[in-house]
Order: sequence, then structure tokens, then C-alpha cells
Amino acid sequence: MISRAKKVSDYKELNTTLPVTRYVDPETIYINLTNNRCKTYELNVEKGDYIRVAQIIGERSGGFFKQPIYSTVSGTVGETVKKHDGTGVEAEFITVKNDFKDELCRNVVDRPDSVIDAFTQADFVNIVKEKSIIGLGGSGFPTYIKLDTKEKINTVVVNAVECEPYLTSDYRLIKDTPEPVIKGLIYAMKALNAPEGVIAIKKTKIPLIEVLERELKRFKEYNIRLAKLEDYYPQGWEIETFKNAVGITVPIGELPMKYGIIGFNVSTCAAIYEAVKHNMPVVKRHFTINGDAINFPQNYRVRVGTNVRDLIKLSDGYVDDAKQINFISGGPMMGVSMPTDDIVITPTTTSILVLKSTDYKEEPCVRCASCVYSCPAGLQPVQIMNAVKRNDKTALANLEAKNCIECGLCAYVCTSKIHVTDYVRQGKQLLG
Repeated sequence: MISRAKKVSDYKELNTTLPVTRYVDPETIYINLTNNRCKTYELNVEKGDYIRVAQIIGERSGGFFKQPIYSTVSGTVGETVKKHDGTGVEAEFITVKNDFKDELCRNVVDRPDSVIDAFTQADFVNIVKEKSIIGLGGSGFPTYIKLDTKEKINTVVVNAVECEPYLTSDYRLIKDTPEPVIKGLIYAMKALNAPEGVIAIKKTKIPLIEVLERELKRFKEYNIRLAKLEDYYPQGWEIETFKNAVGITVPIGELPMKYGIIGFNVSTCAAIYEAVKHNMPVVKRHFTINGDAINFPQNYRVRVGTNVRDLIKLSDGYVDDAKQINFISGGPMMGVSMPTDDIVITPTTTSILVLKSTDYKEEPCVRCASCVYSCPAGLQPVQIMNAVKRNDKTALANLEAKNCIECGLCAYVCTSKIHVTDYVRQGKQLLG
């Protein structure tokens, strides 16, 4: 059991050093039918049907795109239920009783490298689309749309910064299996005919840098380099990463592709590799469970569709002195507060934080301007908050509230403990 007096940095250090626990065989799996981008779906299986790993069981719709729905285990189809996913949405899921045989769908066959070498951009796009690969850092944006760009791309960037406190799932993915990440980057470079690949990583992550430098020696024929960045928050913000890794500043609200650059999360690159090489959708992923209210924080390799409650049991449950517990999906700065631990891990669910509840007394704003000085987007958070209180949409538009990246710094530095970020979120919602 870990010490109860550890700092945030201690928890992160613990999770980077402990080996990953593999938990890929829960008795019941929940496969998401809807999510925050796809509100409708069609199923082509019924209760009692037998299904296999990587079998298409339906299709969900996001309006301008559709996604095949894949099974992540072999077993028997059960009921349709509602549960929370990692975005905080109460989504619809289909249950599958795991038979623990891991029988693969018949079309899961590896592609020879000679075949992949001959692929066109359209070939890569179609595979990634068919396998429902999305932004696995949490965005959930369809990856095939990014790969299908007609802009000239000069550099593909892998964002390996992972700057939020507590989170280490990308760290462990790279440390344990760097090859799929690098090969996924290479496939993206080939699809986009990009001459350069960059892996952006904090210079303080020395063990990872050593792993990547050693691994990249196997791929000398490709122009891939490491960009070793300063260790600060929010270094992982895409615009900040591009500026510091490549020297290109992308204006807020504009697409990076217009500037010859495109970025992917670490897990997304690994998923691209699995889809192209092994013809596999996202069936498993790395997942962090951490915080001061859990007895044994650690990283897991989990089956997509696992219930977080199962992992909490594996982590020796909650600490005895936690009177009230907060659950946050994602990091403490940009994550989503969850009402329960009954959360299903979907492809985009990176982590869950289990924290003791702390009460803060909110005081009146003292106009110290700490939030203004700290805002990476150059906004005036308190002015936006005041406009929200007045329901003043014109002022919100003039204050460019939509440019907020919801990094949480304004609330973090506030000397009066005002939840400024929540007000700015409300302002963005008011603007629609």
C-alpha cells in the first residue's frame, strides 16, 4: 500500500515505474453504441447471438460520418443498457458475456509489408475508416478525416507530452511497446507523403527518450526525430506542441493542415498500426487509475468495454479515511467530473482519478489578474465570467470565449478559489 501523504508528482512517478497490469478478461463487456459524437446507431445482432473479436455488430452515426461498431471479445450478446462513458455522457451499451476464448473474426489477417508499401493515401484512409480509428487521446475525432486531407503535409507530429498530473498511460505504452507507435507514425507519413516525422516529448522523460532513441535506430531510412520540450503545463496543448516542436505557430481556430503540419496522439498512432498491419480495430488500450483515494494506483492494459469498478477492486479498493470521493475521467486539469465509478472504458477513455473530496471556500475576486497572466490562449477569464453572469452573448463573442481550451489554469491559480473555468465553459455553451 502506498503512503497516504504522497504528492501528485509521487503518484505520477509511481505509475511510470510500476509494470503494467494486464486485465483483459472481465466476465461482462460493455460495447458503446452511442457516444458524444454519435447519437444514433443500428445493430445487426440480437440477444443470444454468438460474436467474435473484431466482428462488426452494428454502425453508429455522427451525422457527417459513420462508424462500424466492433466487438472486443468473443461471447454471447446480452441486453442493451445505459451507463456513463468517460466523457460524462450516459450512453447506450450492448453487453457481451465473455467466453474467454478470444476467437477472432475470420477477416483478421495480417497484411504483408510488401502490400502495405504499395498502399496509396486512399488505401490508408479506407482501412482507418473501416476500423473506426479515432483520436484516442480523448478527442474521439475520426482519424480517417485527418488522413484524407488534400493539403500538403510536411511534418507529422506524435504528441507524447502527456503533461497532465497523475496520467502516465502514454508513458507506459511507449516504454513497453514503442514499435507500434513508431510504425503507426510511419504509416501516417506514408499516407500523407510527409517527408518528416517528429515525436514531441518532455526532455525530463529521460527513460522514454532512451527507449525511443534506441528504437529509432531500427528505422534510419525514415526522417524521424525527437523534439525534447520543456516541462510545463500546458505543453501538451496541440498549438503549444507544434510551436515548440516544429517552430510553427498555428492561430487558434485554424486547422494545422493549412500550415503543413498534422498531429496524432501516441495511442492513436499505435491504433493506426494495428489497423493497417493486423486489420484490427481498437480492442485493448492502456489505462491509468490514480489518486489519493485508491489504495494501489497503477496502469492497466484493459479490454475496451471494461467497467472501472472492476479495476478499482483490482487496485485494492478505496482508502479507509476517504469520507467523500471525487471521480474524474481524464486529468485533474481538463478532465470531466463523474457522478459515479460505474464508468465503462471506451476507446477514448484514458484514465480515471479517484480523489478525496476537498472543500474550498470561494471568495470574491480580488482582481489580481493571475488568471489573465496564466491563460495560454491570451483570454480574460474573469471578464468572461462576468459576461456569463449577465448572460451577455455579445460581450462573450468580443472576449473570444470560444478560444478557451479549458486547460483549467485560471481556476488553478485563482487566489479566491473561484471555479473560473466552469464559467468560461458556460460562456462557450451560451455562444453555441
